[in-house]
Amino acid sequence: MQRQPDFDNLRRVLDRTCPNRPTLFEFFLNASLYEKLTGYAMPDAGTERCLHNRFLVDAFRAAGYDYATIHPPVNMEFKTNTIEQERSISQNEYNSIRDRRDFEKYQWPEPDRCDYSIYDRLAEDLPSGMKAVVCGPGGVLENVTRLVGYDTMCIMTFEDPELLADIFNRVGSILVRHYELAASFETVGALISNDDWGFNQQTMLSPADFEKYLFPWHRQIVKACHRAGKQVILHSCGNLAEVMDNIIDDIGYDGKHSYEDKIQAVEDAYEQYHQRIAILGGIDLDFVCRSTPEVISERSRRMLERAAGRGSYALGTGNSVPDYTPDENYFAMINPAFAPSDGVSTPNIRIKHEKQG
Repeated sequence: MQRQPDFDNLRRVLDRTCPNRPTLFEFFLNASLYEKLTGYAMPDAGTERCLHNRFLVDAFRAAGYDYATIHPPVNMEFKTNTIEQERSISQNEYNSIRDRRDFEKYQWPEPDRCDYSIYDRLAEDLPSGMKAVVCGPGGVLENVTRLVGYDTMCIMTFEDPELLADIFNRVGSILVRHYELAASFETVGALISNDDWGFNQQTMLSPADFEKYLFPWHRQIVKACHRAGKQVILHSCGNLAEVMDNIIDDIGYDGKHSYEDKIQAVEDAYEQYHQRIAILGGIDLDFVCRSTPEVISERSRRMLERAAGRGSYALGTGNSVPDYTPDENYFAMINPAFAPSDGVSTPNIRIKHEKQG
């Protein structure tokens, strides 16, 4: 049988206490894996948003999560110029806003004109005990970078800080409204503020510039979620050692997601921070892609044992599960969260049977 979802487990993790059983956390999986978990094709997110959300609920439930990551409504996005890209892209390719004139004519998204009732309609699809965790259409820094380009943004801090501040303020205020609206729904259990801030060695802007342009809006995002009684997770890649105290003590995020072994292994992050902020995921994605299933399961098991009785941890990858992740490696990672004594069939076993058939 499938594991019965119980969002209270993730809530306990974010409260930095112990969940009732090992708990999983992932930002997102991938289309191929979703389809294997559900047994049917993924509906188009642009034209069939409610069906797409139902599909995500079915996939996350089948894999043993207590929630499903649900995205913003259609048109709640910051549109950028069309550019060539494959698996990756230079952050300097974007240039939708180059000057004050571009800023004034840009067509900004309007959250209050978007269909947030999609979250209300999730009530028809969420099984008992399960909640939605709503993310943003990118974060404050991510969207500013996409609108102006990374190098241009850095130059603006010296040559046109007033325009840069106006861009941050417009993006930030729109995202605060998105989280206010999303957090108001009973179906939404928590929210993800997804905003990459760092490179391998440092933050993308100086901590002083973060304080000037970025942090005021993240404070407002967290306050908006907390006012609605919802917890909020920061998903942010990169080396954030210089600003972790800001993330925890000043801004007030409940959980932090995205870890890489070459920056700080999740085991070390857990020991350093778990008493101050929930540690989510962290099994390094490169490790999950390249290691054997046996080695992956062993690391996951040890991580769960490390957090047993101490709380403040949910098991998952350091970032997400892209389509180049071997399925067997993903299932090897999550399988230690399923105790055989619970009588729950792990998704790994179910999918193997489907393949054999």
